[in-house]
Amino acid sequence: AEYRFLRRIGADAVGMSTVPEAQAALFCGVKTLGLSIITNVARPDAPHVVHAEEVIAAARTAEQKVGTLVLQLLRHHATEGTDLST
Repeated sequence: AEYRFLRRIGADAVGMSTVPEAQAALFCGVKTLGLSIITNVARPDAPHVVHAEEVIAAARTAEQKVGTLVLQLLRHHATEGTDLST
């Protein structure tokens, strides 16, 4: 029922912990950048039991690309002279 409701209101993806972690960082005065990896698909119209191994494999597949993206972001800020602490 939750998946159907979320699709009905327009959700394409649902995260588990990004928002609470960002809220905690904001409360502590820490600037954040959220990156998420979609590791499994939940479709109420085609139920499929998701096994931990599938989720881990999906995360490993994305690991290199996300690492490269983070390095590029850091290099960009370094070359632009952007202070990431402000």
